[in-house]
Amino acid sequence: MRIVVLTGGIGGARFLLGVRAYAREVGAEVTAVVNVGDDLRLHGLRICPDLDSVLYTLGGGADPERGWGRVDESWTVKEELAAYGAEPSWFGLGDRDIATHLVRTTMLDAGYPLHQVTEALATRWQPGVRLLPATDDRLETHAVVSGAPGATSATGGPSDGGQRAIHFQEWWVRYRAEIPTHRFVFVGAETAKPAPGVTEAIAGADVVLVAPSNPVVSIAPILAVPGLREAVTDGPAPVVGVSPIIGGAPVRGMADRCLAVVGVDCTAAGVGGLYGSRATGGLLDGWLVAEEDAGTLVPDVTVRAVPLRMTDEAATAAMVRAAVELT
Repeated sequence: MRIVVLTGGIGGARFLLGVRAYAREVGAEVTAVVNVGDDLRLHGLRICPDLDSVLYTLGGGADPERGWGRVDESWTVKEELAAYGAEPSWFGLGDRDIATHLVRTTMLDAGYPLHQVTEALATRWQPGVRLLPATDDRLETHAVVSGAPGATSATGGPSDGGQRAIHFQEWWVRYRAEIPTHRFVFVGAETAKPAPGVTEAIAGADVVLVAPSNPVVSIAPILAVPGLREAVTDGPAPVVGVSPIIGGAPVRGMADRCLAVVGVDCTAAGVGGLYGSRATGGLLDGWLVAEEDAGTLVPDVTVRAVPLRMTDEAATAAMVRAAVELT
């Protein structure tokens, strides 16, 4: 069996722990297609938050309390940057984490594409699944906002209270998603191409799983890469999504605020409807929801309710098994 997972964020990384465990049970191969819309450059370094979350989580190096970054982290460089007044001060890089970004940036600057750099980083972490960025090209999620004085706008100018496009990380980390937000845009998506191996993996998959990641800023940027949505919807494999919403609230993060921006209810039915049925031009054949959301209906999509709390690897593997059996 060959499984492809569209994934991003901390929830997606933890879901992959269960996918890997299930795959080992049944002898399956797993390819994770990972969001790069969160990527940015800070202090001259290329930061790939979602790819790193997957590497650290599957490699046993993630901080279990924060849910992101490295365990046993230290912050000497962050403190020194603050002493110099170096900006941005709202995004902190841990010392161990910086080592990853240094290696990645050195390889990228030497001409290696992101998928090859990710493969090289994975030789240390041994994630047990194949990791592919959705694209090697620039693709950044920006939020179009107003009322963000001092924001770093997409054009580099100061905010005057009008609408500005700021990087998603600034919207999320600096402003905590608490400023008027009008829409999200995926900068560079129009000219991006799927990273080598992505469409081939989807075409050869027996099932495509959509992780319980933020649908607006983790999954949507992947599908915004030209040709990638079509590879999923036109491919032979059934597509099953796992709801990131339980009982009307996100398990973690701020998916509710992202959904509000795009006018979608923060419910399992709302997110299922956002993805839509593959039979009518959408994405899904099946939709796994929590027991709290039993009775959820998504037109032309098979819906099943099971426990969705990722309390441990075994519970998550059971979720994955239920998703695969839904096909």
